[in-house]
Amino acid sequence: MNSFVSLTLQERHLQELKNRLLHQDGRERAAYLLCGEAFIPSDPWSNLPRRKYLSFDVLSIPDAEIVSCSSEYITWKTDSFVQALNLAQANRMTVALVHSHPGGFATFSDQDDINEPDLVQLAQNRNGETTRLLSLVLTSEKNLIGRCWINPREYESLDFICCVGNRIQLYYPGRGKGVSFSVFHRQSLAFGKALTQDLSILRVGVVGCGGTGSAVAMLLPKLGVRQIALFDKDVVEESNLNRLHGATWVDAQEQRLKVEVVGRSLTMLGIGVEVKSYQAWIGDPVCRDVLKSCDVVFSCTDDHAGRLLLNRFAYYYLTPVFDMGLAIEVSSSEPPKIQALDGRVTTLLPGCTCLLCREVINPVIARDETLKRDQPDEYERRKAEAYVFGEGNPSPAVVLFTTDVAIMALEEMVHRFQGFRGEEGAMPQKVRKYHLQTDRQPGVRANEYCPVCSTNGSWGRGDVEPFLDQV
Repeated sequence: MNSFVSLTLQERHLQELKNRLLHQDGRERAAYLLCGEAFIPSDPWSNLPRRKYLSFDVLSIPDAEIVSCSSEYITWKTDSFVQALNLAQANRMTVALVHSHPGGFATFSDQDDINEPDLVQLAQNRNGETTRLLSLVLTSEKNLIGRCWINPREYESLDFICCVGNRIQLYYPGRGKGVSFSVFHRQSLAFGKALTQDLSILRVGVVGCGGTGSAVAMLLPKLGVRQIALFDKDVVEESNLNRLHGATWVDAQEQRLKVEVVGRSLTMLGIGVEVKSYQAWIGDPVCRDVLKSCDVVFSCTDDHAGRLLLNRFAYYYLTPVFDMGLAIEVSSSEPPKIQALDGRVTTLLPGCTCLLCREVINPVIARDETLKRDQPDEYERRKAEAYVFGEGNPSPAVVLFTTDVAIMALEEMVHRFQGFRGEEGAMPQKVRKYHLQTDRQPGVRANEYCPVCSTNGSWGRGDVEPFLDQV
């Protein structure tokens, strides 16, 4: 294999395709899918090029163009295909052909092998010789397989297809056979073998390796995740030792990198974890390809600028981001009295309200953080003149609560893969008020002018210049 190719579908798109293509009359039907792309020149774990195609829109084939169809084939005129190619070229996207095999034939047929090269040739004649064409088959058993045509004579199979939404569904060869590693036997008794197998093939990013991030990172391998990327630019300090899992007194004295310390602990588990560590702020261009390689991201950073970037990333790249935070308010008395103690987990995905609309991010603070990082002298000048927010006292932090918030985020991820809470179990946002002993699910409508979550114009766009359309 010379590269790694995958497809991520929005849940609403997969449902629309099922509604259009799967009918009780048993005849094949077809549609087009317009896809954005994330290209990674070298995947950090395989060192191979990787292309992630991302569903952007479903396009229908007019009934008038259908020449004939049966339970074994479908043919149609190419007028709508040319229109789809025009749209793809204008938006720098890729077209996918999607058709059904109502008989449950979960592979490409001989007829598909005959017809599709002609369409590939048409696409490359129209949009250029580097144009690729995706092809997907949806069966009545709701299996999904795909391939990517490089030219009329050569294609690559899609290594896996991921559907993201209230549930996260994976389609890949051999799924369901499970992982025989005895470490996860007890987990399989609770959730089945498929969950551990699914998690074992994912690339998971942890942004921020402090109290919540180190807890998330330490628990991921114990769920079966084997490929983990750690992002944090800071070193271990004495004040971190009360909550940073895996850190020692010596680490603080020698000011070792947080990513180094957490990565060391993961490797020492001895259960086949591959850790990639990056001492950088998540917005640094050096992190982009790694971040794009991840299938799931945990946002454990406490800076608004980092959250602002991940907030957009989740929608542009159809990557589930589980953002978490802990807020402890205490009185000025001695001893302090807890006035509020809230843990929060917010899921960022198309269809979910974003952090801006939930007022978790303050754009002004994000601006000041960026200024401090990029122009420290100017930041200090403006702070002296009260034009930017200065640093306040350190926030209270307790390992009991940082760890519990991390577990809340992991529970949300596991539910979306396995569904243990039932059909309505997904929680776009969960707030645990420890001091009141209550859990809440605050519902917030997207601001109608929000460019991130109120419109689907950026959902699945993938690679654009500038990155994430950020100027």
